[in-house]
Amino acid sequence: MRILLIGAGGVGGAFAAIAARRDFYESIVIADYDEARADRAASADARFTAAQVDASDPDSVAALCREHGITHVMNAVDPRFVMPIFDGALAAGADYLDMAMSLSTRHEVEPYRKVGVKLGDEQFARAEAWEAAGRLALVGMGVEPGMSDVFARYAADELFETITELGTRDGANLAVHDDDGNEIFAPSFSIWTTIEECLNPPVIWERSRAETDGGWFTTEPFSEPEVFDFPEGIGPVECVNVEHEEVLLMPRWIDCERVTFKYGLGEEFIGVLKTLNTLGLDSTEKVRVGGVEVSPRDVVAACLPDPATIGPVMTGKTCAGVWVRGTGIDGRPRSTYLYHVVDNAWSMAEYGHQCVVWQTAINPVIALELLATGVWSGTGVLGPEAMPPKPFLDLLGEYGSPWGQMEVEPRREGA
Repeated sequence: MRILLIGAGGVGGAFAAIAARRDFYESIVIADYDEARADRAASADARFTAAQVDASDPDSVAALCREHGITHVMNAVDPRFVMPIFDGALAAGADYLDMAMSLSTRHEVEPYRKVGVKLGDEQFARAEAWEAAGRLALVGMGVEPGMSDVFARYAADELFETITELGTRDGANLAVHDDDGNEIFAPSFSIWTTIEECLNPPVIWERSRAETDGGWFTTEPFSEPEVFDFPEGIGPVECVNVEHEEVLLMPRWIDCERVTFKYGLGEEFIGVLKTLNTLGLDSTEKVRVGGVEVSPRDVVAACLPDPATIGPVMTGKTCAGVWVRGTGIDGRPRSTYLYHVVDNAWSMAEYGHQCVVWQTAINPVIALELLATGVWSGTGVLGPEAMPPKPFLDLLGEYGSPWGQMEVEPRREGA
């Protein structure tokens, strides 16, 4: 297996650090628009080399694949680059993995009721071409989506007879401090991606609406707030609806009644996002400033600390998981949360990378190992739900970061 990793930022750097400890591949080419950043990530292992790539150009991606005899392309950049990398990999005859899918476009008339172009629609529209080529595009293989989808598949296969709701719930008690110890605003993940998913209309899937837009519909941003009590000391966090790939992936492969995604953003973060939206600073449309054209969202990203650098001044834990409700295999009502927690102090001490990017990066490394050994396989455009879950979860423990499971008090009607 010869891997091309595109993107040497926070997640890409963590991917390299994790992969350096494994032996399932022959080589990894780490490519970035900034070759100096690729060089830094490539210094982690003698099997790594650095290269420069234009992720917006499928021909640039395909040429780099051919130059190095790449078998698998790993996409670790912003979702705006999904389609050129996706297309470049197919053109070069390589398999492909990503952690975020092709972008959505809101419904032109009723954006907070109806879906427009959904996350991943562009990729699924090309599934036949991937199947015809005998190649695999494994999409949404980060932590959320990714590990969360594996949890959902495991619950359906091993724990539940019927499922009423698959509810991804993401929460943390992370804090970032300045040199004087004061807590500051510094997102732990790409602000570009965070703005995209949090300010777009959230998507929900319900089987009862399957005859209308396939069951998918939208709501207002930050809708349906609920307090979820996260495990391992994180505690209660208010979670709200956010657009996310799980809702577009899980119903394709798992039999259930409803799929949701809720994110524990916190009041301050939601306030910042609303302000950016009000001021138009979330826009990706370029504006001219002093003779220079620039995207307001790119300016916001440039003004905030790089998520890859905040690990030394960040404390706390992050949790990703799926709350599954339905009927257990014993025929009784069941409410279970399958989860994965990472402590920032541990990931920094063990790998030198902050917990959020590390938790995201470990999943595609495990997926690539399962593909390399033939435990996972397939052709076309597939989500993690299409693969057997137990081998993945077993490897997660072998990598030193086991997953957990807890029973949750069923939510009372009207609560």
